[in-house]
Amino acid sequence: MRLRDWLPDVAGPDVEITGLAEHAAEVRPGDAFIALPGRRRHGLDFATEAAANGAVVVLHEPGDAVPPLPVPAVAVAGLGRRLSALAARFYGHPSREMEIIGVTGTNGKTSCSFYLAQVLGGAVMGTLGWGRPGSLHPSAHTTAPAVATQRRLAALRDAGVTTVAMEVSSHALDQGRVAEVAFDAAVWTNLSRDHLDYHGDLQRYAAAKRRLLACPGLQAAVVNLDDPVWPTMREACTGEVIGFAWRTRPAADFPVVQARQVRFTAAGIEFGAVFQGDSHPVRVGLLGEGNLENALAVLALLLAQGWSLPRAAEALGRLVPVPGRMECFRAPGRPLVVVDYAHTPAALEMALTSLRRHCRGRLWVVFGCGGDRDRGKRPLMGRIAERLADAVILTDDNPRTEDGAAIVAAIAAGMARPPRIVRDRGEAIDRALAEAGEGDVVLVAGKGHETWQDVGERRLPFSDREWIQNRLAEEATCV
Repeated sequence: MRLRDWLPDVAGPDVEITGLAEHAAEVRPGDAFIALPGRRRHGLDFATEAAANGAVVVLHEPGDAVPPLPVPAVAVAGLGRRLSALAARFYGHPSREMEIIGVTGTNGKTSCSFYLAQVLGGAVMGTLGWGRPGSLHPSAHTTAPAVATQRRLAALRDAGVTTVAMEVSSHALDQGRVAEVAFDAAVWTNLSRDHLDYHGDLQRYAAAKRRLLACPGLQAAVVNLDDPVWPTMREACTGEVIGFAWRTRPAADFPVVQARQVRFTAAGIEFGAVFQGDSHPVRVGLLGEGNLENALAVLALLLAQGWSLPRAAEALGRLVPVPGRMECFRAPGRPLVVVDYAHTPAALEMALTSLRRHCRGRLWVVFGCGGDRDRGKRPLMGRIAERLADAVILTDDNPRTEDGAAIVAAIAAGMARPPRIVRDRGEAIDRALAEAGEGDVVLVAGKGHETWQDVGERRLPFSDREWIQNRLAEEATCV
């Protein structure tokens, strides 16, 4: 595409552009490099690198100080604000040619998106990557930057994908990354404390989440009626609303699917789904209250799309767990070990409460809190762990540029008794596995699918999942 065809209102050289990039390292020959201010550096600081990688033009906001460059630099008024729309135009508005389901909420985005992609035979975009489940490309964000979002949607469209389930973060909604994504349906899972280091307070955080439900053109909006803030979320909805619940029986003037006679078993969850006077048994091979809510959210979306209750219930029975989300690791004679991404107070509470239902013996938890993030949640999570688990081991979890010892101390400040502290995460897991017995459940919380540990400015390889798999395999070999 010619620059003048893409940006007819901008004076600039008539160069041919073959792609867009917001990061210099991602630039390919023929790309236009989008240079915007970041948290620490301005994109123009990397414009020379972008040109060396093949960028044919650099776009920036008017008034920016542009360094000497070997390629043209073009000022575009409102570049940051318009970027989602500009990227969508460049890539041919791919979201208009597919069914796009946006999933937002503090917890459950990843699982809901994955389950929707499984059931609908589509692709997913989110924390674990983008693409079809089982064949994902890596992603560094829950919701990618505006250009990458449109580029990936275009790639999925060109690959024949017709449905995409997309995690939509509060950051992305606040920053306009998905402003030009044509969402057909939206799912809101829940709201609790998270990202207050960015939003400032829960009200602004909730307001960001509401933006997805208020998108023009929505055909359906799914809301969690067990969350007490649901009326506020429902007010924002532009599409037909359908609710789900299992803890409460709310009075609503819109359709609601409810789970009744819920049973948590060693094999998963069983319940009766009730919808508009009809009922049908559902069995899912997933653990925990969180996954019950995720399954109900998926069920509600399917019903909103016109699926029959029996057909939708049968589809839920085929769901497979999401990596690092209440993921179970078993070995003969050993405790059940569960890896979960729970890194907020509400998520940790739900994970522990859920696993208590599946636990015949003692309930253990190994966790920490990430550095350079919301510090106020640390003592809250310590208090929750002490109240709900029989044994707590505090450890490191991506300390980043903070002192790991100080983070652990902040968690311990919320506990009535001095906790066990094993800073080395692998050693902490080993301690729990060595002491827990058959019938016990060990929850390793906070990192889920992650395969790294952020320490200082370094990203070191470490995976809870791989560590546990290797330890259980070693024990089985030694028996």
